Amino acid sequence: MAVKIRLRREGRKKTPMYRIVVADSKAPRDGRFIEILGQYQPRGGENAIALKADRVNHWLNVGALPTDTVRSLLRRAGILKARHEARLAAKLQAAAVALPSGEA
Repeated sequence: MAVKIRLRREGRKKTPMYRIVVADSKAPRDGRFIEILGQYQPRGGENAIALKADRVNHWLNVGALPTDTVRSLLRRAGILKARHEARLAAKLQAAAVALPSGEA
């Protein structure tokens, strides 16, 4: 089962509101989903994106692939940058532990 993080459209006509959900890639756009991760309101101004960062990171860690639009929303929310910095810090720390202190 290929899992995607994608948008699910809700709201009224001409005033869209999207839920950011985890769903099977073969499920319809507004069909079954596994979990709601947040919401996005394109007309919402500054507070347009609301996400559960811990759950987003969980799903990214287990292999869920965000769609292009969701990837840009995650980038705007700062989740991808924080994830990248955490992984880079862990990698650098592992490299520092691997080198003995006398050989640096």
